[in-house]
Amino acid sequence: MTTKYLLPLLLTLCATVWATLPARADAQARLSTFVSQTKGLKAQFTQTVFDRNGRKAQESSGTLFFSRPGKFRWVYQKPYAQLLVGDGKRLWIYDEDLDQVTVRKLDLAIGDSPAALLAGENDIEKRFNLKDAGNKDGLDWVEAAPKSKEGSFEMVLLGFKGDSLQAMELKDNFGQTTLLKFSNLERNPSLGGSLFRFTPPKGADVISDK
Repeated sequence: MTTKYLLPLLLTLCATVWATLPARADAQARLSTFVSQTKGLKAQFTQTVFDRNGRKAQESSGTLFFSRPGKFRWVYQKPYAQLLVGDGKRLWIYDEDLDQVTVRKLDLAIGDSPAALLAGENDIEKRFNLKDAGNKDGLDWVEAAPKSKEGSFEMVLLGFKGDSLQAMELKDNFGQTTLLKFSNLERNPSLGGSLFRFTPPKGADVISDK
């Protein structure tokens, strides 16, 4: 699966971080603390996709930025340059190799997925069944399984060390697993508004859902 087709899944992963939920178990308490104390975020990431047989299918890396509510910038640097920008209303996807920009309304792009929580909704418990998923690889995990069966994934796992988010894992309905690991994470950095604006490059092919 190419990076392009992982975009909805990555939005799903990212958005879960911003939902407000009560602390019910230790890992969930850490998630609650992280969310309540994090209005913005900057981090480097590595993303690894495994097929249904556990074989590595793709690996990529880059940098991400978030600002509540509903603004984000996700920059793929390796192996291919690609950019996602959420400006609060629209999702911009720029594929540098194809010189193509796809723009969609943010709510339509993410539909009823947990990415909708990026816009600041606080209804995660209406959409997900939440539970503590134990300790693995030195991290405490929270499992968020969607109540709706219409989405493209089965569950999202969030791994914490202390109150710091270290990893996310998504299992989709096609048997694939996407693992994100974060490093150099900065909470509440000073982020300029220009990070969350995007203007298509001159001459780029623009595809819109308008």
